[in-house]
Amino acid sequence: MPTFTAFTTHADRARAVALGEALERLDPEPAGVAVIEIEDGSGRWEIGGYFTDPPDEIGLALLSASFGTDPFAVSELPETDWVSKVRRELAPVEAGRFFVYGSHDADRVPEDRVSLLIEAAMAFGTGHHGTTLGCLRALDRLLDAGFAAGKVLDLGCGTAVLGMAAARVWPGEVLASDIEAQSVEVAAANVAANGLAGRVRCIEAAGLDHPDLRAAAPYDLVFANILKGPLIDLAPDIAAATREGGFAILSGILCEQAPEVSEVYSRAGFNAWHEERIVDWSTLTLRRKTGE
Repeated sequence: MPTFTAFTTHADRARAVALGEALERLDPEPAGVAVIEIEDGSGRWEIGGYFTDPPDEIGLALLSASFGTDPFAVSELPETDWVSKVRRELAPVEAGRFFVYGSHDADRVPEDRVSLLIEAAMAFGTGHHGTTLGCLRALDRLLDAGFAAGKVLDLGCGTAVLGMAAARVWPGEVLASDIEAQSVEVAAANVAANGLAGRVRCIEAAGLDHPDLRAAAPYDLVFANILKGPLIDLAPDIAAATREGGFAILSGILCEQAPEVSEVYSRAGFNAWHEERIVDWSTLTLRRKTGE
């Protein structure tokens, strides 16, 4: 079955989100809509729709004119079994003691590793991207330093691979939250597939604005693998939710964005502990100051 895409950009987040919502109401309706901040420091947002039938180009033109964007760029993708393609091309990921794999590689799991099953067809967070890999390496580094966490929050969890990694190595409470309902469903499915139901609790929430997230605070460790803008906006909330002496592992940050994010979190009450760069991406490990 052919797949069609339609993409444009907008400089204003609220208008981009509103355009994404309007795009969902187009007829024929898209199979999926994404509104994502472009990770080049421009501050622009990409709005995209995926269609199984050719999209209504007149409707797209009216939407772009109404919201003040460039015309949608419409493309037809070649017929491809994307899940099979991804499974063939994505090898297992090793990050220190952690081993992330798909079910097609179940026979390759080493006995001496902490294994995490993530299906390639699921949401962001298979471990191959520099941000997720950086977070797993940061967790591995904390373990090597003797750190132990009783309460962990995986904020913007995607597949919940980071929350599950924490649950594999510590017996305490782990919460995994995401703003997208579909991501929460994916996270819960992964948690069940890894035998961690009851150990990792998946919650739909925007930021830390949820009674269950507030009730579980303060956390010993907070993962936030999102994007620069939300990380900066959430700095006071993440600081308030992290116990003194606890850690935050932040990613979704381009290397050139890391100094600004570090400075914001320093003002919020964190000290820099480690930074790792993988290609264009930075992962920051920060420690909550004591006596603040």
